[in-house]
Amino acid sequence: MNRGKSIFAQITEHLPLTTFRRCVARYGGEHKVKKFSCLDQYLCMAFAQLTYRESLRDIEVCLRAQANKLYHMGIKSGISRSTLADANEVRDWRIYADFAGSLIGIARRLYTEEPFGVDLKETVYALDSTTIDLCLSVFPWAHFRSTKAAVKMHTLLDLRGAIPSFIHISDGKLHDVNVLDVLIPEPGAFYVMDRGYIDFCRLYTLHQAGAFFVTRAKSNFDSRRVSSAPTDRSTGVICDQTVTLNGFYASKEYGEHLRRIRFKVPDTGKTLVFVTNNTALPALTICALYKKRWSVELFFDVLPWGTPSYVIEKTRPVDLDHPFADLIFAAKRQENCQRRFCV
Repeated sequence: MNRGKSIFAQITEHLPLTTFRRCVARYGGEHKVKKFSCLDQYLCMAFAQLTYRESLRDIEVCLRAQANKLYHMGIKSGISRSTLADANEVRDWRIYADFAGSLIGIARRLYTEEPFGVDLKETVYALDSTTIDLCLSVFPWAHFRSTKAAVKMHTLLDLRGAIPSFIHISDGKLHDVNVLDVLIPEPGAFYVMDRGYIDFCRLYTLHQAGAFFVTRAKSNFDSRRVSSAPTDRSTGVICDQTVTLNGFYASKEYGEHLRRIRFKVPDTGKTLVFVTNNTALPALTICALYKKRWSVELFFDVLPWGTPSYVIEKTRPVDLDHPFADLIFAAKRQENCQRRFCV
């Protein structure tokens, strides 16, 4: 007979419960709560994420089947789907948002020295979004199209350890570039983005904050060469130029020089044009940074392992800046793999 701890208990014993209780007390999460505590709710949802339960009934049946082991898992009260649904709907989401931030901070410190394929000491983030389709009858507030609902998850991924440091959930209609208004720039950090985030006014805000950005130029990128740096074409770098913007409004929004790098991918022969405000790094390093942007796409690929959204069974608008999934993302490390440039 096995007398050791279950795998779930071994995982959850590393949680900073003191921090969790502070979060609960901060927002009065257990006001008038008699049995089903916030910790019980969190452990149930964590169990659902890790075992991919597909409904509240599935969670209830699975946990009740081993009712004599719930105490050893840390769950002190009985489980019923109605109680769990009410807790998910009523309790303050900021409890779990703050706790998620704490877990993310712990996880990021573990990977501060983790190599990610580019010889760079500064923090490098990849910014992108993914659209999550929802049922229109269950989520009428998630405006997207006339026949379907959706939310968009904007994610800022720390490439060291592939850990999300910022997640913002919006309706499906919000354009990607608008999330730059919510983002707080970190001085000295690199932000790698695709062409959907090109807005020179917002990029200039990043520049003024002391942050660096790396993105791809759009086909209508209008600029004038100011100077050129010597390049070795055998490496794939066709040109490395300092440019200024030609457009009337663009030049007003971003009045300083930019760096434009034209690179030919050896495998496919495709030519890519990168734009950055960093003038110190070698051109090949800038190209390698953009290649690592693919890590955020791989991060989105692993999202289906989480509990489906209908398990929460929300039927009215709620603030979803930090979903329950954040609490699990902080502990899950994505495997890095080699991919070609993301187009």
